[in-house]
Order: sequence, then C-alpha cells, then structure tokens
Amino acid sequence: MPGRLEGKVAVITGAASGIGRETARRFAEEGAKVVVADLADEPGKQAAEEVGGLYVRANVTDPDDVRRMYGEASEHFGGIDVLFNNAGISPPDDGSILETEMEAWDRVQNVNLRSVYLCCKHGIPHLLERGGGSVVNTASFVAVMGAATSQISYTASKGGVLAMSRELGVQFARQGVRVNALCPGPVNTPLLQELFAKDPERAARRLVHLPMGRFAEAVEIANAALFLASDESSYMTASTFLVDGGLSGAYVTPE
Repeated sequence: MPGRLEGKVAVITGAASGIGRETARRFAEEGAKVVVADLADEPGKQAAEEVGGLYVRANVTDPDDVRRMYGEASEHFGGIDVLFNNAGISPPDDGSILETEMEAWDRVQNVNLRSVYLCCKHGIPHLLERGGGSVVNTASFVAVMGAATSQISYTASKGGVLAMSRELGVQFARQGVRVNALCPGPVNTPLLQELFAKDPERAARRLVHLPMGRFAEAVEIANAALFLASDESSYMTASTFLVDGGLSGAYVTPE
C-alpha cells in the first residue's frame, strides 16, 4: 500500500527534537522525502539519517537562511510539497507581562512568529511551482484560550501564527495551497519536562485542567500534522486544528 505522503517532499523546521522529530519519522514512514531543518547539528543529522532524509542547518529567523534552506531542499529532491513550520521556543524568562523584558519578548516573537512568516513567504512559491501543496504551521491551544500562568510573548506569537495561517489559507485556496494551524495542547517533550521539573506546582496547576489527565505525546501531534499534510485533509484550509485532549472544550474536568 502506498503511504499517505508517497512521492511528496516535506521540509520540517525544528525537526531535531520533540514534535518535529516525531513528525519527520511519521512523514518518512508514509513515504515522504524529508528535509530536517534545525540549528542543532548532531541531533539534526541523526534525525535526517534515521529517515533517509536531508539535514539543512538553518536559522529560520534569517531571511537568507530560509531562502537557502528551501533552495537546498528543492535542488536535492526536485521540489517541495509540504511545509511544516514547527520551530519554536518557550523560554523561562517569558512569563507575566509585568515581568517579561523586551529582550525576551523579541526573542520569542522572532523564533515563533517571524520564522513562520519567513517560511511561508519563501516556501509557498515552491509549492505554487508544483501546482499546490500543504502548509502546516504550529500554533498552540493558547492561541484560542487565556492562561493565568502566562507566557505572554509565547501566547501572542501563537495568536499571530493562527491569524496568519487563516489569512494565507484563504488567500491561496484557489491556487491549490492549503494552510492550516495545528494547535497542540501541552505536549510531553523535553522542553516541557525541563520547565515543569523546575516548578512541579506549576505543572500540577496545568495538568488538572486536562480532561484526559495527561499531556499529549509528541507522536500524537505528529499524527495530526500527517493528516493535515496529506490529501486526507484535502478540503481543509484556514482551519484551527486543535489537538488538546479536550482542554479547550472543558469547563469542569472529570474527578
């Protein structure tokens, strides 16, 4: 049986670890040729080797690097069909608006929002050359909900990703390019584990709101990215695709 991404070329940013790496695995299992883009060279090369793909070192906040990343991907594989714009950060110095300094604000906006702008700006033309394709932008459940345990720049950046994805999805719909925002709930990644190991009380405060009583696993988010990247979601664009264990729909969670 052919895979759901057979013959497709996918560029995944932030693919050296977490959701990105799991998605690289899933895309490859479904027949895609995968470009692993990251700044972490060793794990990035390992991830690319594992899936028989191409590793490209790229700073996705830099326009020249982004153009080069897509150029190398297209030259190596003959074109691009899927963009998974997934790179992002959630640093500890991004907290309440009363405490978060401009430097932290700008750093998070650059990695989380500017990078998606650049990857769409320079990646979508490659999809148009192929007659269409799929763009999956990683937003977050915090783009549609408010949190009292704030990470103000992260939240604002993901809201920007969501709004931009909606607009691009509408703009390019008749040219065969679908653009959707993937909005995960809290995910059990090294980033989250590190954050909550330092503050177990904060972890418990967040976990209590999840109807399923657990955080998502990275592979569960990768499966959602696979669906959005594949033709199975051919009538979906400009959508807010929540994969959050029921979090955004909950008022009172089960005991």
